[in-house]
Amino acid sequence: MNVVLPRGALLAPKLVAAKAVGTLARRAGRGGGTSLPGKVLTRLEPHAIGLLAGRLKHGSVVISATNGKTTTAAMVAAVLERTGARLVHNRAGANMAGGVASALAAASRRGGRELSGDLGLFEVDEFWLGPVSEELQPRAMLLANLFRDQLDRYGELETIADRWAAVVAARRGRTRLVLNADDPLVADLGRHDPEALYFGVEDRALTHTELQHASDSKHCRRCGAAYVYEAVYLAHLGRYHCPNCGARRPEPAISAEAIELRGIRTAAFTLRMGAGSARVELPLPGLYNVYNALAAAALCHALDVPLEQIVAGIEAVEPAFGRAETLVLEGRLTSLLLVKNPAGANEVLRTLALEAEAQGPLDLLGILNDRIADGRDVSWVWDADWEVLAGHVRRMTCSGTRAAELALRMKYAGVPPDRLRVVENPAAALDAALADGRGPLYALPTYTALLDLRELLAARGQAREYWR
Repeated sequence: MNVVLPRGALLAPKLVAAKAVGTLARRAGRGGGTSLPGKVLTRLEPHAIGLLAGRLKHGSVVISATNGKTTTAAMVAAVLERTGARLVHNRAGANMAGGVASALAAASRRGGRELSGDLGLFEVDEFWLGPVSEELQPRAMLLANLFRDQLDRYGELETIADRWAAVVAARRGRTRLVLNADDPLVADLGRHDPEALYFGVEDRALTHTELQHASDSKHCRRCGAAYVYEAVYLAHLGRYHCPNCGARRPEPAISAEAIELRGIRTAAFTLRMGAGSARVELPLPGLYNVYNALAAAALCHALDVPLEQIVAGIEAVEPAFGRAETLVLEGRLTSLLLVKNPAGANEVLRTLALEAEAQGPLDLLGILNDRIADGRDVSWVWDADWEVLAGHVRRMTCSGTRAAELALRMKYAGVPPDRLRVVENPAAALDAALADGRGPLYALPTYTALLDLRELLAARGQAREYWR
């Protein structure tokens, strides 16, 4: 007689096995606690995410974007924890299925029958949004932006937009959508959802007169005609309309006004929600982080968090791992600023240019890798506007698997060759950069370079392991 076991049968021993693998990996110093346990668990039980997430009393919320997922999720966590929510959250930024499963496994008690939290907060890789959302069945979903990133892995932006459209259609009526009104590809996802909540920037003082070179979404998703932009804020984010079919930027219910950008440390803006508004002192730099804060505020508003608590939480947030995080290394303030695609890099570069105008020439450490998680194709560095820094570089140390190409790009940007040096080994490059100068050092690593740098610093006792 054949006995058919129900889905999720014998989950407890599978959880034990997955957690044991993570413990062994951490003891070996490999940092496997971020996603390896989840990979093991989902291999043993393909529906582990759904089985565990179903035990969350207040359900789950999901955040996805090309840029800013980790920082936005950290802001949302800072707000929600002020309300007393007990979160199950993939804080380390492991955002594929394995990372989400690892966070749920770590929170499981009594063989998965109970969880230590009551609300799931998960940042999800844009390519994994569909399968992970199908398991999580989220009550709210924040889709913040789509930029060109890792073309060798993801393909063109329209590929991701089509996948996201399918996810939105499958969740219609069951998941509250929170969308960036300023991103045409993202905003269009809500065209059939009257309950979609939009956020956007309303500040004419920050507008560019034309689309930047690294802009990606230039044509109407509905009819293919070129958008007309009345205002451009960041890459292709702005106020736009289609002259052919009439599609246009939705009016945001949540907006940022009177924005102040203050170099590498802080920014400020007025957060407006309907009839209410409040000034936000943001402990992070750049317009890109204003967008992250605005997205976090919109998601929390969708979860019925009052304006005062939203502002207090955002103002209390600490920089997420490698996202404008500042450490003291060898007596020098060293800021870690992740760069991984043209749009994100451009905002970091403009923020550094503002810093240089106020503080003087900069010492930079650039680490360019071309591993799978970075994208093998690093041609994006030629699309980023390094030229804005060319006149502000005192010394730049170029490192990583593609160190020479980064140095070549900087030479073509206009940095004098005698201010550039190539040190391929990241540890040696960090030591060389720290030894040459007295003021702040700004490290610009790609994704895997950032992980390597953090592990190096942890081994030296200068930073915590990122999985803790």
